[in-house]
Amino acid sequence: MAYSIFANINLSYFNHADKEVEVHFPESKDADASLHPTRIELDEKKENKNVESDPVQPENESPRLVTKEDPVSEDEEELLEKHYKINYNDKGYSYESIISPYLKGAKSITIEDPYIRVKHQISNFVSFCETIIKHPGIQTIKLITKFDADTDIEMLLEKLDQLKQSLLDIDIDLTVEMNENLHDREIRIDNGWAIKIGKGLDFYQRPDGWFTIGSNDLSLRPCLETSVDIYQSK
Repeated sequence: MAYSIFANINLSYFNHADKEVEVHFPESKDADASLHPTRIELDEKKENKNVESDPVQPENESPRLVTKEDPVSEDEEELLEKHYKINYNDKGYSYESIISPYLKGAKSITIEDPYIRVKHQISNFVSFCETIIKHPGIQTIKLITKFDADTDIEMLLEKLDQLKQSLLDIDIDLTVEMNENLHDREIRIDNGWAIKIGKGLDFYQRPDGWFTIGSNDLSLRPCLETSVDIYQSK
């Protein structure tokens, strides 16, 4: 159904007494629609108008709510406590995917893990340090571990000292403390978050070879079965 669009036109004149007199056609004199016309915009015109101009949000209008479909930046995402299990042979888990979201605002991090004593465990710890130093603000890293009678202490201290020196080159201080009574594994961040991984940092399977896929990128390496608990410690 089509509509005709007319302008709102008023005709009048002033008589000898200087009084305004409105003029109407005889057939429309008593018709309210003619005396008070309403402008009707065609749907097509409305659509074109909406496309051509962006609506301006009034100052007193509440901000639009963010839905699940809207992209949310890492800074805006609400951090929640998490508790989940990693199954045997699972892939896709790395130190970065587990801990990175919880490093915002962190300056210091403490790792308690009694099994940083052989070469592949030290290598895991190096990978862990490489993950956390990507976040600006980290100033100190503290490792609390222990060794047993079979530990090559000279090798252990040598490798950790190499790591300490490389971290000093980027102004990050690594301290290592030995605690012979240590048993639990926990990562504590000074922003209030704590992370417990059942097997500590060493929850990856040994690769088939050190020149195979997954030997360096831990997210591609099969995992051992373990649990992960992320919670606020204060």
